[in-house]
Amino acid sequence: MEPLRRRTAVLPGHTLAYVEARGTGLPLVMLHGVGSSIDTWGDIPQRLAAAGRTVVAVDLLGHGGSDHGNGDFSLGAHASAVRDLLDHLDHRGRVHLVGHSLGGGVALQFAYQFPERVESMTLVSSGGLGRDVGLPLRAASLPGSELVLRAVSSERVVRLARRSTEWLRRLSLDAEVLSPHALEKLEVLRDSHRRRAFLSTVRSVVGPDGQRVSALQKMGGLDPERVLIVWGDRDPMLPVEHGRAVAAMLPGSRFVLVPGASHHPHTFDPELVAAELLAHTGDSRVAAR
Repeated sequence: MEPLRRRTAVLPGHTLAYVEARGTGLPLVMLHGVGSSIDTWGDIPQRLAAAGRTVVAVDLLGHGGSDHGNGDFSLGAHASAVRDLLDHLDHRGRVHLVGHSLGGGVALQFAYQFPERVESMTLVSSGGLGRDVGLPLRAASLPGSELVLRAVSSERVVRLARRSTEWLRRLSLDAEVLSPHALEKLEVLRDSHRRRAFLSTVRSVVGPDGQRVSALQKMGGLDPERVLIVWGDRDPMLPVEHGRAVAAMLPGSRFVLVPGASHHPHTFDPELVAAELLAHTGDSRVAAR
């Protein structure tokens, strides 16, 4: 599958990077987590496009190829920027939202701000569904964390971390903090602008005692039958219990557990996740429109 080409859209007050595949049905809008980019989805967008679907994956403000806008990295700012991009691409109707981690919180905020634009919701290891969050994000919210991040994202430290990952693999040990995804994020944070955007984004939703923002009180407008929840059973960043609790809170929603996956179930088992997304967004109500 050929990778989708990144483009940029110059919007009022900010420039967003995105990939788009024009197909059939309502667009699947894919929103990544903090410190990540479109690339964190692996080949999921290509798989969906190869199945003939319309796909839009976005680099959120301050991430990937997008700029920093006015420096506001709140969930509301991200949601409004995504709305602006969709309008720019002439996707002015309803969409299927797919959000991972922070992107799940952005998707939920988008649904709260623009409920008339949401056809379905897929939450992949989503933030905003409980208090608990992994230690690395709590630490990033602390004063002085920029100095620590600048040191640990240096080329020398990342090189040593990659060697440590190989040693752990030989010992059949797994450490999420040294996962390929985590090390890729560290390399991105070597750039001072991206580092500031990362810290501002984290601090807008996480504090030393856990997640500061909850979407649980804003989910009343969601149709449970249009909600898919996907989680890895070994997620050290956001507990799988958050997903199970929301599924119980929304009778009729679908909860999919990905065995052996940590915080990125979509790259651990892309075939399963892509199949679930296609089934979830292939509703006859959508096809008839």
